[in-house]
Amino acid sequence: MAHAGGPLPDLRNDLDIVIPTIRNLEFLEMWRPFFEKYHMIIIQDGDPTRKVQVPEGFDYDIYTRTDIEKALGDKAWCISYKDSACRCFGYAVSRKKYIYTIDDDCFVAKKPNGEDINALEQHIKNLLTPSTPFFFNTLYDPYTPGSDFVRGYPFSMREGAPTAVSHGLWLNIPDYDAPTQMVKPKERNERYVDAVLTIPKGSLFPMCGMNLAFNRELIGPAMYFGLMGEGYPIGRYDDMWAGWCVKVICDHLGLGVKTGLPYIWHSKASNPFVNLKKEYNGIFWQEKTIPFFANVSFTKEAQTVEACYLELAEKVRKELGPVDSYFTKLADGMITWIEAWAKLNPNSEP
Repeated sequence: MAHAGGPLPDLRNDLDIVIPTIRNLEFLEMWRPFFEKYHMIIIQDGDPTRKVQVPEGFDYDIYTRTDIEKALGDKAWCISYKDSACRCFGYAVSRKKYIYTIDDDCFVAKKPNGEDINALEQHIKNLLTPSTPFFFNTLYDPYTPGSDFVRGYPFSMREGAPTAVSHGLWLNIPDYDAPTQMVKPKERNERYVDAVLTIPKGSLFPMCGMNLAFNRELIGPAMYFGLMGEGYPIGRYDDMWAGWCVKVICDHLGLGVKTGLPYIWHSKASNPFVNLKKEYNGIFWQEKTIPFFANVSFTKEAQTVEACYLELAEKVRKELGPVDSYFTKLADGMITWIEAWAKLNPNSEP
């Protein structure tokens, strides 16, 4: 139960913050007390000649589409354009153990007592303590100070599993799909639930990329946000796709995924009519893709994330390709992504 209650280690040399954007980053001023000591990777989508303004005092690198094409050459097509899915290039180019990614319309939230929430600190706590994917603990995260394993929890399983992903939530604007936005246009999430849960093995979940941290060394190559945006018949499913892929691979490799704290303040509701155009195909396709992921299995030989991901790509081609030709292209993108990861990370596992 390391780091369950003691001071957190200083991870400034072990964590990158990845931000996809098309606008100036004034929002970082609010995050300055929490982000300033960390290195940031900014993925500038859209016009590569535009200069994104970043407040002074932050340590960062900016990558435009031109930089992505220069770095990846003929493999650059696997990185989406004009879509926040472009953020996954930041995951590949990073050299740190941990990644935290946040959207530029996400602000610092407050606890019920008015205290600012240090989202990054909570994500680090989640990642540095084990998960419990194999047996559900009804008192939430047993590694949190003030909690523990409840009566009946097997002692042989109390060491838990390494945590690969910390999935945070949002106050104010909920992460709804377009149809739900349309019928609940004024709904806001005001419920602060002080809890972290491990998502059980065998359960899928809808992963949101706007407040997300992960152990890059454990699961990085599976954090591919797919082919979205310009040139593709789907959008707003980039993080969903990555989440489904990540979860089945974590289940196979014995890794954990947590969800709950920390909260951020999601400030801006996107246009539901624009969202519906992006999501339209995905709303239908997910009725095929979710059963596909629910029944995915890997060979015993697949013992690395890369090996699992390449097996998964071929399963996507075979089983989802008949649903729409998009999935055949996506399978090609998944394989190209692994090749791009290897190019940028030559010392990674084959």
